[in-house]
Amino acid sequence: MPLFVSSQPARPFTRCALWLLAAFALLAGVVPWAHLAAAASPTTPYPILFVTQVPVRADFTTIGSVFGNHHADVQSATRGGDLWIRYPNGTLKNLTAVAGYGSAGMQGANAIAVRDPDVYWDGSKAVFSMVVGAPTQQYQVATFYWQLYEITGLGQNDTPVISKVPRQPANFNNVSPIYGTDDRIIFTSDRPRNGAAHLYPQLDEYELAPTNSGLWSLDPASGDLRLLNQAPSGDFTPLIDSFGRVLFTQWDHLQRDQQADADAMGTGNYGTFNYADESAAAARLTSRTEVFPEPRSTRTDLLAGTNLAGHSFNHFFPWQINEDGTESEVLNHLGRHELHGYIPSALTDDPNLVEYYGQYSRFNPNRAENLLQLAEDPQQPGRYYAIDAPEFGTHAAGQVIRFDAPPSTDADHIAITYVTHRDTASTSATANHSGHYRDPLVLSDGTVIAVHTAEMGEDAKSGGPQASLYDFKLKPLVLGGAYWVAGSSLTGGISKSISYWDPDTLINYAGPLWEMSPVEVRARPRPQHPDSALPPPEQAVFQQVGVDPAALRAYLAQRNLALVVTRNVTRRDDLDKQQPFNLRIAGGGAQTTGAAGKIYDVAFAQFFQADQLRGWTGCCSSTPRPGRRVLAQPMHDSTARLLNIASNGPTGSVALASDGSLAAFVPAQRAMTWQITDATGTGVVRERYWLTFQPGEVRVCATCHGLSQFDQAGHTAPTTSPEALRQLLKSWKLLIAPANQLFVPISRR
Repeated sequence: MPLFVSSQPARPFTRCALWLLAAFALLAGVVPWAHLAAAASPTTPYPILFVTQVPVRADFTTIGSVFGNHHADVQSATRGGDLWIRYPNGTLKNLTAVAGYGSAGMQGANAIAVRDPDVYWDGSKAVFSMVVGAPTQQYQVATFYWQLYEITGLGQNDTPVISKVPRQPANFNNVSPIYGTDDRIIFTSDRPRNGAAHLYPQLDEYELAPTNSGLWSLDPASGDLRLLNQAPSGDFTPLIDSFGRVLFTQWDHLQRDQQADADAMGTGNYGTFNYADESAAAARLTSRTEVFPEPRSTRTDLLAGTNLAGHSFNHFFPWQINEDGTESEVLNHLGRHELHGYIPSALTDDPNLVEYYGQYSRFNPNRAENLLQLAEDPQQPGRYYAIDAPEFGTHAAGQVIRFDAPPSTDADHIAITYVTHRDTASTSATANHSGHYRDPLVLSDGTVIAVHTAEMGEDAKSGGPQASLYDFKLKPLVLGGAYWVAGSSLTGGISKSISYWDPDTLINYAGPLWEMSPVEVRARPRPQHPDSALPPPEQAVFQQVGVDPAALRAYLAQRNLALVVTRNVTRRDDLDKQQPFNLRIAGGGAQTTGAAGKIYDVAFAQFFQADQLRGWTGCCSSTPRPGRRVLAQPMHDSTARLLNIASNGPTGSVALASDGSLAAFVPAQRAMTWQITDATGTGVVRERYWLTFQPGEVRVCATCHGLSQFDQAGHTAPTTSPEALRQLLKSWKLLIAPANQLFVPISRR
């Protein structure tokens, strides 16, 4: 279907008319001259809130980067930007300046940078992130943090008032806030999973760079803070869609540490090592052992004599959770098998397993590597726009893409539409390249706007803000042949002159500011929460065993545990021909085969928890740097292991039932992953994602690699009641019955 753009004709103002409008606003007491400007047309149905940012040329963990963009130092987020609003007639107001925040000229104690506005449900206020302060003299080193603020008084004749959100995590970077339907605030933060200072910062799985720790939810009235999703490499730009789902981009990079591999192979000098455990006093070990997933292809020493091809994994995909953090999964179970253009096989000795390069058909004809900065079309619920951008060099700007994924559509029937030309996802100048785009926004009348720069290549490799080749401005998309391109600037450009200490050098900048993070200021309905009722097959097991699901949930919530259930692990999605899919329960039982050839006997499900154990010193030092990277460790949570049925399989495992089902208690609010193993504990099928479960959650998956529509044998998802759940609930009843203290809080026992 075509991209809908407003059919209203543009009504440009003359320069005289614009200044008359500005003069009228001044006389009406709207804002001082310094904070009022007249912008270009066309008109828009509602005001648009956005931020300005002094250009930051560097694109590694800086404010515009794909990842690690939460840093608040002046090199990462240069001070001098503001929160602005563009009214429907084109008038601009600098909201932070009118409210008394920020400054022009020298950036010192009152300097600010601003990001990520989100408008309240009735359109009366907005929440955003702001960092206040900058070095006031040369060589001054200070620590700054992004914090959450709210602003009221968004009307053209109102005086804006800004207040800091109370009871938020202090001394951490809190960014990308959105309003929940229950008036909680959902945001990303670099607060450690458990708040422990010695685990700060969490280091990503790629470059051991500081990352945010995931999605959090805050009740500002009470201070109740909850971790909704622990992301070992970071979560980004959440939103609540019209179906009540919290959508966000997660960096999925579940692979072994490339810095540690370089150290082990003698090709690097990063000083990587393992801590004995997560405690502050943990011993520093001489080893850098990893146990999951399988080694990367560069570790020829570890792969020698095995049938493993070597595993690398890296993409930014859309995820969904409920507002309480439950039901975590990739949006509509979309994955690389529906989106990527190339997928390597996991094993080298099974002809059934093949690398994918487009040789077998799938519904989606257009590949996409990353899906960043999601936005929903308000006129067409379930239609989403996103940016597919390179990881470096373009400040997370690239190609505008679109896809339809309402809850009723399975991943096998979701297709990517290229809105701008595919060349805009690259940094090679071509005749079809119309520049780079980011922060798509669909207005209430169907107009699509985006942040755009005409630059086709990467940003400059060196220099300060003056050297940046990028000039991000808000622009509508207009049809330019077969694809859409950027139209004229909505603001006419906003410039500023500033100076700041970086802190060693005095930097001067005079020129245009980046315009970013647009959002429409309008009232919108609060969506209903998705139905998360226990599915009938599992409900039947609870009834047969005589366990009240609510009682079990309460018991687990007190102990920070969740219950995970899979009906049949031998069933796998039909597009996944990269891992074994001819699976059989060892000793006889469930079996699913999708092709002639080797059949794999499986016996256990082994769970791994994300423990922050990897440290590093960097080159030429013996002092550990702050923070730790997660490593997948066999599940060792003592309460979970006590409650699970004992297994003679590998550490952290549970036995698979004869019908192919599994059921296990696992720790909550900690990233988890797993593998299906044979009777010896050797991995056969490995999970490729980290998932987080919530206290008291009962999470049901029909199959191991969930079916988008069919499994390898052409079957739809199983609906049988899982035998493993029946066995676990019976065991649990026997275990807790003698104590007769089922619902007594642990603190009272």
